[in-house]
Amino acid sequence: MRNTCHDEIYKLAKSNKKVIFIGSDLGAGVQENLKKNYPDQFMMEGVSEQHIIGFSTGLASEGFIPYVNTISTFLTRRCYEQLVVDACLHNQKVRLIGNGGGLAYSALGPTHLAVDDISIMRIIPNMTVVAVSDAQEMKNLMKETISWPNPIYIRLGAGGEKIISKKRKFIFGKTVSYKKGSKYLFISTGIMTSKCINIANQLKKYDIGVIHCPSIQPLNFNEIKKRITNKTKGIFTFEDNYVAGGFGSLILENISENNIKRNFFIKNFGVKKNFISKYGSLEDLLKYCDLDEKSLFKKIEKLIK
Repeated sequence: MRNTCHDEIYKLAKSNKKVIFIGSDLGAGVQENLKKNYPDQFMMEGVSEQHIIGFSTGLASEGFIPYVNTISTFLTRRCYEQLVVDACLHNQKVRLIGNGGGLAYSALGPTHLAVDDISIMRIIPNMTVVAVSDAQEMKNLMKETISWPNPIYIRLGAGGEKIISKKRKFIFGKTVSYKKGSKYLFISTGIMTSKCINIANQLKKYDIGVIHCPSIQPLNFNEIKKRITNKTKGIFTFEDNYVAGGFGSLILENISENNIKRNFFIKNFGVKKNFISKYGSLEDLLKYCDLDEKSLFKKIEKLIK
């Protein structure tokens, strides 16, 4: 997913001189072709993330389109004031690419686990928040980032995700339906969608629909609302982010705002609001947080029964 994102930025820079790539201590070899062939469009600024946000906002105000890339926790927590005051208050066309969304940096501990980035980024006015499911959807997205008028936060997974997306035009706000079904709805974002599809296939006798939301903010909730009928008995949301204030909370807010009659239960699956002290592989941490397929399957089947 990350490599695909970088490849697409290179293509954008090749065709548009206003595209500037700005990295923060990303190591040797990152965007080497861009550095070699279009040196005026490549900058590696070192460990100075707060400066980079102000710098990129200044470039955007002069008509450039900066693509800023660094580790998610440094890009969001460390730079929050600059994101709010510089980028979003002035509604500048900066593109913020966060490496290691969710539990991706599983071996580096709580300083690198971006399990709160959805929560803290989606509440900023003018900020667009995107969590794609795989490399193909990343390709679809990057083509549309040139013309989008607002700041964008793009959440990158660990990489190597199973491809479930098709080549299609990415539309900000639009949801993607992967399975029809009206009795139970799985509503997910990012890398959790492939897990939802697998679980729904295992529980196919229960009439489960799967809706993927790569665009968290904005979100066209009307597309979800149409899937909630009098037959709906339960809604499950999925994210590798804190449940508190995250994607599931967004769905609850929309259900409340739309005055949808509650004849169904809602269960939000995500990371509990604790610092994670465990280390290991991504699957190790997903299992620790009860977000692996086996744990989710057991809980969901029990709730449905």
